[in-house]
Amino acid sequence: MSAFYTTLANWWPVISPVEEYAAEADDLRRILAAHHPSAATLLELGSGGGHVAFYLRRHYDCVLTDLSAEMLAVSQRINPECEHRQADMRALDLGRRFDVVLAHDAIDYMTTEADLEAVAATAWRHLHAGGLVVLLPDAVAETYAPGTDVSGSEHPDGRAARLFEWNEPLAPGATQVAVHYAFLLRAADGTMQSVYERHETGVFPSRTWERALAAQGFEVSVEHERTTDEREPRLAFIGRKPVD
Repeated sequence: MSAFYTTLANWWPVISPVEEYAAEADDLRRILAAHHPSAATLLELGSGGGHVAFYLRRHYDCVLTDLSAEMLAVSQRINPECEHRQADMRALDLGRRFDVVLAHDAIDYMTTEADLEAVAATAWRHLHAGGLVVLLPDAVAETYAPGTDVSGSEHPDGRAARLFEWNEPLAPGATQVAVHYAFLLRAADGTMQSVYERHETGVFPSRTWERALAAQGFEVSVEHERTTDEREPRLAFIGRKPVD
């Protein structure tokens, strides 16, 4: 597993502060309330540092899962009332069912259609009849745009971080793309370190996402995210498990 989610996990609140997730969580809440207003329980796949869950836990009884034990430890500090489980979203089986299964940016690490189908199967076995799965990738092939971004913050504990992100162009017909991350991290005592990582992420056409859910048996719909960010709105792929 990458340093991003292990040795750098404790830097996550500095690199990407929880406050930056409020708008995303509000829009997810809008989508969930519109499609399943009576939902009370939520299973998150790839919950990372728990920044989206920090807001959703006010509305749902949340169980948070991630492949990284270090990221789960970060999440436990801000979401102590949530249950945390270390697991791969492609193979998780808690033997329980929920009203909602959610996967957002971590779903980008699914790099094959077989991966997407495995996640759809995970959602299916964890949902009540009538339950909802929501998959919210950062991009689909039709709207993917290469480019760069700089982010980061100063933390009250004296640390500071800057992240430079470079998304390479998507080759015609490809479903994987390289993303480069360069971190500058300043400790509270002023000590600096730099870290570089290359990640491979999946970028699929919309029809591939819809097909993976439909093949599992879900009734599929697609909704545009509402955002004020200067980028293309993301697509939420929504699957309802039939009641009958």
